Amino acid sequence: MHTPALMPPRRRGRPPKSRDALTDTRELLLRAGLETLTEKGFATAGLDEILGRVGVPKGSFYHYFASKEAFGLALIERYAHFFARKLDRHLLCAELTPLARVQAFVDDAQAGMARYDYRRGCLIGNLGQEMGALPESFRAQLQAVFADWQARLAACLRLAQQAGEMSATADAEQLAAFFWIGWEGAVLRAKLAQSAEPLTVFARFFLAGLPR
Repeated sequence: MHTPALMPPRRRGRPPKSRDALTDTRELLLRAGLETLTEKGFATAGLDEILGRVGVPKGSFYHYFASKEAFGLALIERYAHFFARKLDRHLLCAELTPLARVQAFVDDAQAGMARYDYRRGCLIGNLGQEMGALPESFRAQLQAVFADWQARLAACLRLAQQAGEMSATADAEQLAAFFWIGWEGAVLRAKLAQSAEPLTVFARFFLAGLPR
């Protein structure tokens, strides 16, 4: 006897008009979410504010994401890809020496924070600070993002060793880990002080302290 397939449960709100409309609106929601969550915490950011930026009724949100948790995981993935491209643009720049590439990344980050009047920080760092109030599913994804950034910087530091800018016996992986631990704190202080000075201080001492 043939058993008909179960129909998927209907989602709340008005359905999207087309597949293209669904994709476009999903992208707008992700963009609005990134803008909001680089300024505010995930736990305190209301869906109403994000939906209001895009003009999407609250009930329709569930056509694009199964839950706020799924939305958050998608935002982490999107930000990770965006930031990885930014890192590669600087850390793989063949026109600069390896350590000058690190400084170029710092300079770009300073300009980016100033552009938004120090309201926006690092989405991954923001979420990491409030992990105790977030879904447990975020933890592994956030750690994987930091590990990826650390690996990219470590590769650049190994190039600095090959170029004679750093001691060949230095531990590039540990130095990269140290950089990101300190950098996230510097970004937090820059937001608090509304100044690039914390970023400048951290980068100056990190680069000056590298084993030569």
